[in-house]
Amino acid sequence: MSKIKTTVFGSGSWGTSIALLLHDNGYDVTLWSKYEDEANTLRKTRTNPLLSDVVIPGEVYITSDIKEAVNETGAAVIAVPSFGLRETAQSLKGKLDDECVIICMSKGIEKETSSLFTSILRETFGVAASIAAVSGPTHAEEVARRVPTACVAASNDISVAMRVQNLLMNEYLRVYTSTDIIGVELGAALKNVIALGAGISAGLGFGDNTLAMLITRGLAEMAELCVKMGGRKETLAGLAGLGDLLVTCMSEYSRNRRAGVLIGKGLQTGDAMREVGAVVEGYYAAKAAKELSEKMDVDMPICFETYKVLYEDKPPKVALRDLMGRSRRSEQSTGEEIWVT
Repeated sequence: MSKIKTTVFGSGSWGTSIALLLHDNGYDVTLWSKYEDEANTLRKTRTNPLLSDVVIPGEVYITSDIKEAVNETGAAVIAVPSFGLRETAQSLKGKLDDECVIICMSKGIEKETSSLFTSILRETFGVAASIAAVSGPTHAEEVARRVPTACVAASNDISVAMRVQNLLMNEYLRVYTSTDIIGVELGAALKNVIALGAGISAGLGFGDNTLAMLITRGLAEMAELCVKMGGRKETLAGLAGLGDLLVTCMSEYSRNRRAGVLIGKGLQTGDAMREVGAVVEGYYAAKAAKELSEKMDVDMPICFETYKVLYEDKPPKVALRDLMGRSRRSEQSTGEEIWVT
């Protein structure tokens, strides 16, 4: 196997799990942290507090020096939180080799601009750069423990998607390819908003019926926005849509669901996110989803009510009541009312 250098930018649980996977695949791996103290701790302990039962092999080089991280790397994996993606991209601008493939494994939408992450990367690195996005039901805790998992590598250039597929795929990670980068990225971001809503519902004490409603109708919202933005509806029926939505709404590992449960039980949004103790991406995505739905004229009531709970302190019970009290519709309709005589 080729010993090209691969660098993972972002040393959280997701970045660390990808570094472990690339090491398993036989590559030279560098794990970059923005913070020198964090890099020193990871080097010393060879463990990440977010993945406490997993050992980081000694062969994985850990650094906070951006020059060391980018030197001769053939694959740059970006796995930072959504709020740090643009800053990280800017720090890499002009430092990567032309042949380097840039793989976005961060999931979200930029809060301030509602931009998809690969759009930011394209803006930063230019139209000729090899850029892909990877998404799917991929909890870091399970990937790090080599639990069988599948995901999608998407790029406008199928050869780039296949290159990423070859880089990542092994006996415990199955990677599919796609050219629908819009659908894959939107699925990655919007499922976090629906998962917050699902958690809020659970925190209020509602059960499986409500969860199934939120997942199914949430998926419909995601798909409609996807099509309006130029993506493909069928992408949302796959791993990057339904697959990731299911695991994020239902899993004990889901930060978004956990934060939602706490909000449903009465905690304020900020307090809930602090108690989770890690980045809750759905909070940022909810604002972007609201703005995109208004811009594209797409009705997204679940995302909209979740936004109101998070940003306007709307009581969760009132939000659910308003969601349930909307006008009668056909399930397959585009919004027209059904009049019952």
